[in-house]
Amino acid sequence: MVSLIRTLRHHSDEASCCAFSPSLLATCSGDKTLRVYSTADFSELPFSPLTGHGYRVHCCCFSSCGRFLLSCSTDGAVIVWSSETGEATATLQHPARSPLRVCALAPDSSLLLAGASDGTVALWDFPSKTLRRCGAVSEASVVACSFSPCGGVFASGCTNGDLKLWDVSFRLLRAEKDAHDLGVTCCCFAPQFKVDGCCAEFRLASCGQDSQLKIWIVSQREGAACAMKLLHALASQSAPVLSCAFSSDGALVVSGSVDKSVAVYDAELGSLLHTLKQHDRYVTAVAMSPTLPWIATGSMDRSVNVWRIGDGDNGSAAAESKRTPCQADRKLPGHSRPLLLADWSEGDVQAWLREEGLEELVGAFKANNIDGAELIQLNKETTAELGIESVGLRGRLLRKIEALKAEQSGSEVPDEFLCPITRELMKDPVIAADGFSYERESIESWIRGENKTSPMTNLPLQTTLLTPNRSLKMAIARWKSSQ
Repeated sequence: MVSLIRTLRHHSDEASCCAFSPSLLATCSGDKTLRVYSTADFSELPFSPLTGHGYRVHCCCFSSCGRFLLSCSTDGAVIVWSSETGEATATLQHPARSPLRVCALAPDSSLLLAGASDGTVALWDFPSKTLRRCGAVSEASVVACSFSPCGGVFASGCTNGDLKLWDVSFRLLRAEKDAHDLGVTCCCFAPQFKVDGCCAEFRLASCGQDSQLKIWIVSQREGAACAMKLLHALASQSAPVLSCAFSSDGALVVSGSVDKSVAVYDAELGSLLHTLKQHDRYVTAVAMSPTLPWIATGSMDRSVNVWRIGDGDNGSAAAESKRTPCQADRKLPGHSRPLLLADWSEGDVQAWLREEGLEELVGAFKANNIDGAELIQLNKETTAELGIESVGLRGRLLRKIEALKAEQSGSEVPDEFLCPITRELMKDPVIAADGFSYERESIESWIRGENKTSPMTNLPLQTTLLTPNRSLKMAIARWKSSQ
């Protein structure tokens, strides 16, 4: 059995990646931030959100001990954060400043990999933060990379569909052409491996645009090239599979898909165990806890769900008992959606305040009998009448109410109105030579930063001339007025 134990809705754009440490859950997003939560009660840490990237954050991962959190972004940088303080301890820039799509640490945290849109992979010595090598591994964007559990081999996956194995000196050990039709989207090694004499055997999962999750047996003899054999081609999901992850014991593998589902498989047998359908849009990220029977799933619907596998052993029952009434006793719009905001009781409103970190307002709301219908009507004047003296606190409350109302009314910003670089609503859209529309300030900054390639295709821009997109600007204005 798999049960939903928490839904986190703090990002303002799609969740792009999730990662667990023994005690923390990190999420990152197109909103350029990372958020960090304690797995004891899913409270957001005081230093969260982490801000430092100039563009969308594509990937995040923890060091093996959980002391460091790493993130990479379209801005071409990997930022190393302290998991204890949230301080950015180092920023590692791709030598060509190419947008970074994925990053991974070796199991012993000795090496750091980052895959870029220009088809290269950068490899750093992690303790000293020095670049060891940056080399081309594909003619297409590198969107997937993973270290083997021994740390001596890494896999790279690209948008052209190839899956390749390399040693840390960038010697090609194996190339699986067209491993996934139309492109690889993610790959990961299982944490365990077998050694038989001088031969090591690994499990590698990969997924792609062909709507399949594949599990490979990778074997290598000392000093020799790798061999790859397809163990399972799993096709229970009906659309491109965007993310995959093994459990800490390698027994389970999980995948998230464009069909909005999460699939849980027995990794050895290839049998489908569970299908989870709680997200409203594409499932872009999955992660499994190294210490607890938990799955985290992130989606384009801006939410991150945490699921429990089994009956709650290994400490998960304690976390379950700490859930707020919002998760245990009622269903909110944007979570399971049976209740309209206007139908919320006073208790529902108070539970929502606690979930959003506004516990100090519960007393005032309780004293004034604020239910869902009253919540909808609150404005600057009426919140002052409630005795909320802090201007900042009133502002936070009103912003969260507006976000809640927008979520229920379905007034999400159309994707074509968002700048592909910043994922923010465009004010002055222009058309670049690649045919895509961008916010003028963003694409001009991109070009000034010596990026003469398209942020979307990574192909060279034939000209830096920008053409105003007046029809799109008018469409955005009409949409704004309708809101």
